[in-house]
Amino acid sequence: MVMTTKTAALGSVRGSKVAVVGGTSGIGEATAALFAAEGAEVVIGGRDEARAKAAAARIGNVKSAVIDGTDAASAHRFFETIGEIDHLVLALSGGKGAGPIATLALDDLRSGFEAKLFAHLTTLKAALPRVRASITLVSAVSARLAYAGTSGLAAINGAIEAMVRPLASELAPLRVNAVSPGVIDTPWWDAMPKDQKDGYFAQAAKGLPMARVGRPEDVAQAIVMVAANGFMTGSVVEVAGGAQLARS
Repeated sequence: MVMTTKTAALGSVRGSKVAVVGGTSGIGEATAALFAAEGAEVVIGGRDEARAKAAAARIGNVKSAVIDGTDAASAHRFFETIGEIDHLVLALSGGKGAGPIATLALDDLRSGFEAKLFAHLTTLKAALPRVRASITLVSAVSARLAYAGTSGLAAINGAIEAMVRPLASELAPLRVNAVSPGVIDTPWWDAMPKDQKDGYFAQAAKGLPMARVGRPEDVAQAIVMVAANGFMTGSVVEVAGGAQLARS
């Protein structure tokens, strides 16, 4: 069943078809699970076939397919395989680009741009002929906040967010938005030793009005809302526990 314009305006994703690229863990997996719970037909895309199938099995009632967002041929094969979709969510990310600028290796920063910014662009371009309603990019509030040691991440995510309004104008009536998470407890942090991660999360929580770090489900709710709202385009929605607010 194809989602109609009237259905989109009412804010429902039931009966729509959704692709979540980067949907094998964390925010992407939580987003795929919520779309499925709301009655959408969902396809998870990821580079590792075994991980994609495992995520699909955890969620239930979703499909999976292989896609490497940094490879145009792989992205085209993915969309040729799954066919037309109503909503595309790009939750791709890499693990590089963070650290003090004095010691940040520029090759690592380039890898970070390739794994996130260029993976978003490569996948978006491959998907365009087959997307009927919306594209939602997943960035991060590092794009706009002055966290020490995140200048590289700010550059990567800032570039993604800078594209949202021009793309929304260029691709209309296709809607383009971004959801911008703060500190979220996902596998992105797993490279950090557990005691160090726990300490960082505790410190981050103290500075937030919500007094906790985020969960993938917090971000998933915003992504589904943005996709469902047929009158919303060119927006960047923050899901950061109030990180953007000054604390006294």
